[in-house]
This record gives sequence, structure tokens and C-alpha cells, in this order.
Amino acid sequence: MTRIALDPFVRDLDGESAALRAAGPLAEVELPGGVHVYAVTRHAEARALLTDSRVVKDINVWGAWQRGEIPMDWPLIGLANPGRSMLTVDGADHRRLRTLVAQALTVRRVERLREGIEALTNASLEKLAALPADQPVDLKAEFAYPLPMNVISELMGVDAADHPRLKELFEKFFSTQTPPEEVPQMMADLGALFTKIVDDKRANPGDDLTSALIAASEDGDHLTDEEIVNTLQLIIAAGHETTISLIVNVVEALQTHPEQRKKVLNGEIGWDGVIEETLRWNTPTSHVLIRFATEDIEVGDKILPKGEGLIISFGALGRDEEQYGPTAGEFDATRTPNRHIAFGHGPHVCPGAALSRLEAGIALPALYERFPELELAVPAAELRNKPIVTQNDLYELPVELGCPFGHDA
Repeated sequence: MTRIALDPFVRDLDGESAALRAAGPLAEVELPGGVHVYAVTRHAEARALLTDSRVVKDINVWGAWQRGEIPMDWPLIGLANPGRSMLTVDGADHRRLRTLVAQALTVRRVERLREGIEALTNASLEKLAALPADQPVDLKAEFAYPLPMNVISELMGVDAADHPRLKELFEKFFSTQTPPEEVPQMMADLGALFTKIVDDKRANPGDDLTSALIAASEDGDHLTDEEIVNTLQLIIAAGHETTISLIVNVVEALQTHPEQRKKVLNGEIGWDGVIEETLRWNTPTSHVLIRFATEDIEVGDKILPKGEGLIISFGALGRDEEQYGPTAGEFDATRTPNRHIAFGHGPHVCPGAALSRLEAGIALPALYERFPELELAVPAAELRNKPIVTQNDLYELPVELGCPFGHDA
């Protein structure tokens, strides 16, 4: 089996995903830093593995970890070994940690956030409208980033004053280009910041999920301080990064498919269809690190060996022709059915999926209603991916907004 090296600079994600699919349902992969794992690249096999009890999240199962082959300054160590949370445990512990978060993020409870999300969206649009009309705007920095960061911070009780530091640390956390000598300090700084947030909430509880996690622990759910801190970090990281990419990717998709964009703005295609197709076709999460095989597992006509690491290559399986037919590589907002698994599957489906969909479902229609003449300020081919192997993330999204509401103001 030929090993496919994932490009640490992510210069051609589509080409890389196609190469992974061509390798079969299970591909041997080299992660940045020379770490060898396997990747599942097809939809059906991914669904099966995500519900297979022989695939676990305990890093101690990983043969390479047991043998001391994974250095603590590996740039992706924070994703492979982020500490004890629902991301790294299975079975009863996973259910215990996940239930507390899932109860706070049910569709019904998330819907209660609608009014606040609409207010934040409108405030962001007002700021966009106040920018110089004759200059390109980085829509990612000015619109796609602030909204989900503010929403998830309000939900978790994180002060806005911490946003710049969080942004700086998460940039290093996800990047394959963080110098190895900076990785241990970055991890320590993230832990210290989230520990401070938890300590502050313990002293001054509020109506937020962090306070609820602390209260649940004190009421007998037995969350350790480490679990609370790591759960907070996980929710903040996943709760804003995925939605940023989703908003950016929808705008890019519509701007590069003008016929479909016209139908969306005319009401012929619903926004739900646009969002779901973008989740499939240009998924916010390109690869999820990392799970481990407790025994040899058949994957199609190949074997995932015991003790090996497994990543879920959502960028590859989202365009699997065996699942979506010969048009899998095309963007089609009218596609039905569209049973993608961009937010995971089974017990590991993302508990924040409803929140991400709600934010995108509010922000995107409002953006195009306010700026229907919005256009990319550079050719789509010039948009550059950030060096992040887990997130399908652009450096920036330069646009020309055009006249607000489509006429001279």
C-alpha cells in the first residue's frame, strides 16, 4: 500500500482528497512531522468505524505512542493527546461527559439562542456597512470569525477580553507550522488560560455552560477539574472553528456557482440545502485526529492493524461517488437525499451541530440580504488554505461588498 503524505501547507486539499479516495477505503497516511497512521476515506466504511467498539480514543492503545515514537513537541500533539475529555474517552466515561454537554446543546435549547445570534449578526453587518465602500473587506475576519466566537463565548461564559489571546493560541494549536520548541509552552498557556476561566466561574458562577459543568461536578456527576478545563477548551475550539469555516465555505461556493447563487437569492433554493451541500462538498473539517484499533479490523479489502492510529478523512469521504453518485464532485444545493456525516456519526456525532447550523442559517441569509451584490475581490484560485490538516480553513476571504441592499445608499 502506497503511503500518502498529507501536505502540511494544504496547497491542494481537493487533489489530496481525491488521492486518498483512489487509494481505497483505507489509506496509509503520513501526517506532518513524519507520523504514520491510516485514514478512512469512504462514507460507508467511515460510518461503520465510527460505531465500531474496537476503535477507541485511548492514546495508550497506539503502538507508536507506547514505543515512544511520538514526541511531545510534535505540532499535532494537542489534537492527538489533548487531555481527558469526551474527545479522548470511550464507553461510560464518554457518555457521562457527553451527556452534560449534549443536554445544554439540544435543538430546543439551541433555538433559544436565536434572538441573541440575530442581534450579533445585525451588529456585525452594521460594522461591515460602515467600512469604506471602495475597499475590499476580509469577510472572514470581519464577519465569519466574530459571530461564532462571540456566540460560543457567551454560551460558555468566556469574557470577550480573552478573545485575542484565544485566537493567538488556537492559531498555534491547529497549525502544522508551529515550531516544535513552542508547542509545550503553547499547550501550557492554553491550559492556564482555561484553568483561570474555570476558577473565575467557580468563584462567580453565572448562567453559562461552564458554571453548569462545575455545578454538575459538585452535585455528584464527578467531573474532575481536568475534565472541566478540557471540556471547556474542546467546546470553545470546536464551537467557533467549524462555524467560521462553514460560513466562509458557503460564501465561496455561492460566489463560484453564480447560477445557484441566483436561485438562492430568488428563493428557488433554500438556505438549508446550501448549508448541507457545503458541509458535504467543502466540509469545514478535513480530517479528525485520532482513534486507535484494539485489534485487526477489516476495512473493505484491507486491514487496519491492531495498535495503529486512524484518522477520519471527511474531505475525502464527502465526495465519495459510492455514496453520492457520479456528481459527488459537484456542488449542487438541490441535492437530495444528502446524508453526509460532516458532523460525525453515532455516539461521536458533534453535539454542537445544531448550534453551528443555526448560526450559519441566520448569518448567511442576513449577509446576502444586506449585501446582495457581494463579490469575491480575488479569483477563487488565489484563495489560500491555512496550514491546518484538521480544519478546511482559509487565511482570508477578500470580498467587495457592493452597495448595501443592492442600491446606492
